[in-house]
Amino acid sequence: MTPEMVITIGKSALETTILIAAPMLLVSLVIGLMISVFQAVTQINEATLTFVPKIIVTFLALLVFFPWMLRVMLGFTTTLFMNIPAYIR
Repeated sequence: MTPEMVITIGKSALETTILIAAPMLLVSLVIGLMISVFQAVTQINEATLTFVPKIIVTFLALLVFFPWMLRVMLGFTTTLFMNIPAYIR
């Protein structure tokens, strides 16, 4: 196994991780921004107001995007296992 192969595998793993995490992070970011604007407009400074909606929406995003995330993870793992003979050389 060459150093280039290791770097390629690591790069692919990082890309897959970012791709899988992106939907939940983006949804959480948008909801957090909306709640922050709401708090600024109404001058409500309650710290716990942001946590509950973010947790609920992130869980809903996980439920919605889970089949896609599973396909991406399975694709990466399948590719990794299929290329084991090439990695051994």
